[in-house]
Amino acid sequence: MALVYLAVAILAEVVATSGLKATDGFTRPWPSLLVVFGYAVAFYMLSLVLRTIPVGIAYAIWAGLGIVLVAVVGVLVYGQRPDLPAVIGIGLIVAGVVTIQLFSSMSH
Repeated sequence: MALVYLAVAILAEVVATSGLKATDGFTRPWPSLLVVFGYAVAFYMLSLVLRTIPVGIAYAIWAGLGIVLVAVVGVLVYGQRPDLPAVIGIGLIVAGVVTIQLFSSMSH
């Protein structure tokens, strides 16, 4: 169940982070409400995850996958195009998350 909570935490954080641009400095109420709600859900779900998964592992997965997904949203929604160093960096983040999941005894 912890991995389901972690997935929900990641998705909520991605929605909230992606919506920050639409808040226009928190001057637009509906996008601002979405951001606040998204972060609240993300942190609540992360707190449930931490009951069973060590904080360092959970946070590495949460942050790593969040970065990748926010970058994808940036491309698809905002038309932002990452350059080669950004793509390489994101690839290294993915490699790190995969390494943790496959080889770290802390993640089990």
